[in-house]
Amino acid sequence: MNGGADSLTKAGQGGSTSSPTKSHREPFYRFELIVPAEVVDRNRHVNNVAYVQWMQDAALQHSAATGCTRMTEAIGATWVARMHRIEYLSPAFAGDALTVLTWVADFRKVRSLRRYRFIRAADQKVLAQGETDWVFIDVSTRRPRGIPREIANLFELVPDEPDNDRGQAQGPERR
Repeated sequence: MNGGADSLTKAGQGGSTSSPTKSHREPFYRFELIVPAEVVDRNRHVNNVAYVQWMQDAALQHSAATGCTRMTEAIGATWVARMHRIEYLSPAFAGDALTVLTWVADFRKVRSLRRYRFIRAADQKVLAQGETDWVFIDVSTRRPRGIPREIANLFELVPDEPDNDRGQAQGPERR
């Protein structure tokens, strides 16, 4: 989504590139990156904070690719994160090529749930998965407002997936 924090996101951070998987109605968006050494912590793996940044980066780019960012700004609104949840399954290291796969799971009156999966390119191992609960906000009042149908229609929803083997990339990336 728009995230409301565009100023915190650096274009190209970590050697990032991205592309929608097919068209703006394709539900899954791929955000590719190479893990930079700067995000490795004293435990010699990617610091937890980097995953939150990459979740936001992927969401912002998916939103821009669908036209959601432009449409949201045109009506005087923005998206803000209400909650992030991340489950770490295996560590990532400097130099790893990662794909952050993201999709929108639902739209509710003023909120939307977006999910993420972090996949290491070398072995297709799922390293982490997470979700963000976004709230649609009116910029002038700073209060939640209903999500217009025109914005919701920009995304093909992918509701809950069956719980699969968390150690290997399955599901959206193979659809």
